[in-house]
Amino acid sequence: MIDIAVVWAFIIAFAVFVYVVMDGFDLGLGMLFPLFPKKEDRDVMMNSVAPVWDGNETWLVLGGGGLMAAFPLAYAVLMPALYTPMIVMLLGLVFRGVAFEFRWRTTRERNLWDIAFAGGSLMATLAQGVALGAILQGIVVNGRHYGGGWWDWLTPFSVLTGLALLAGYGLLGATWLVLKTEGALRDQAYRLSWWLLFAMLAAIGLVSIATPFLDAEYARRWFAWPNIILTAPVPIAVAAITALLMRSLAAKQDYRPFFLSLALFALSYAGLGISMWPYIVPRSITIWQAASPDNSLHFMSYGVAVLVPIILGYTAWAYYVFRGKVRAGAGYH
Repeated sequence: MIDIAVVWAFIIAFAVFVYVVMDGFDLGLGMLFPLFPKKEDRDVMMNSVAPVWDGNETWLVLGGGGLMAAFPLAYAVLMPALYTPMIVMLLGLVFRGVAFEFRWRTTRERNLWDIAFAGGSLMATLAQGVALGAILQGIVVNGRHYGGGWWDWLTPFSVLTGLALLAGYGLLGATWLVLKTEGALRDQAYRLSWWLLFAMLAAIGLVSIATPFLDAEYARRWFAWPNIILTAPVPIAVAAITALLMRSLAAKQDYRPFFLSLALFALSYAGLGISMWPYIVPRSITIWQAASPDNSLHFMSYGVAVLVPIILGYTAWAYYVFRGKVRAGAGYH
């Protein structure tokens, strides 16, 4: 018999992953904005994501709303622990969203909106990475409530994961520009992709080294026998994807770098899942302890079975309609 709590854990994990990979290149592009000072280049960059950026955030709503409905105990514990980074993330997304529309409506204030766009992208990305690190290092739980302090989320490890996500989203943004642009803009994106790839690999290595020291359970999950048989393919796959990504960048290929960068994210995400399973609040609350009653989960499953294919369908259609290179003087705006 299918465990409905496990099904919903995978639904939430899927929604969060899709948000990370789809909004990640958008945020990464925003962080790269200051490195492209020409107005024409910035217009092309924004036009490359203008048709899809707001739809990408649908998955953030699904992940957050689904967590509250399917795992209310986890939501009640995690939100007080992460109020500050979550507020910073939302403010960053607001700055970015407003700047996205307003920079096209003004000439005199365009530079200010460009700063808001880049700054909002940086704020949102760093806050997401810090929140991830805070969850992974463990949340203090007393009974069924958050038992920690206001600043427990801010640690060297959470800062490390925040910087790691900056590098990762930056790589997605750079390879997205390789995919969607041409000429001098694409050439600069190639050069940035190399630097950001090395930064991401360093970040993956540092986070992978630091994580087992957070808790003995993490070390046992990765290195104890026979678990290592199941976990060893992950770093091997990371090495293989990295080799292919380097080869595709060296060959100046347009499409493969972006999708190989997504594969690196998928493997990193899988590694986090291996470390956390079966806890939804690491070392404190399992998915079964946090889950809503089975009847509620089954009822919500009918809605998800209808809505998720619809969301996937219109998202795929949007990307299909706006496929191809974006050129100066032409685009969504």
